[in-house]
Amino acid sequence: MSTSRASWRNTTHDWATDVDLGHLGRVRENPAEFAPGGVRHLILEVLAYPADEAASTGAGRCAVTLHPDGSVSVADEGRGTDTRFDERGRPVKKPVMASKDLRFFDDPGAQVLPDGHPRRGMSVVAALSEWLVHTNRRLNGSWTQRYEHGVPVTDLEPVGGDGTTGTTVRFLPGAHLPPLADDPRRLADGWPGLAVIVDDRRGG
Repeated sequence: MSTSRASWRNTTHDWATDVDLGHLGRVRENPAEFAPGGVRHLILEVLAYPADEAASTGAGRCAVTLHPDGSVSVADEGRGTDTRFDERGRPVKKPVMASKDLRFFDDPGAQVLPDGHPRRGMSVVAALSEWLVHTNRRLNGSWTQRYEHGVPVTDLEPVGGDGTTGTTVRFLPGAHLPPLADDPRRLADGWPGLAVIVDDRRGG
């Protein structure tokens, strides 16, 4: 059912804010604060979302792939990012990449990720990446969208459904961030109920 965006209740993000440039700029200007430890922290920020899904459903699985070009993808089998239709019938995806997570970003008591640093939200990953592609499969449709430094550079582009649901996020961390230095298998640690498979294709 299509309804006015003004009537949608905010839970994790502000539905009325497609892109918060001030927020993204603040993150980009302070990478040491928002991505302590660099690439590993960004991956953990993404993994926290399928972990949320696993906690709500009882179990879950996701795959982390480290690609030869330096990019990282995280693919889960959840319900997909919340996507609704406005009063004109246009799809609107919850602005998880380009606006702050209302639960964590400014909360000094925010959830702590397995690296011991506070969770800030997916927008940190988008803002501190050269590019990010978010592919979203839901029962009511599937889309993909590309971001550069946190700013969307495409609209929601429909992709063919394949009978599955879930979210895939692939991103290229900024070159200024410390690379993933420890054993990538450690990325799977610290996620109760979420089985994480790590595929390291970097070679060398």
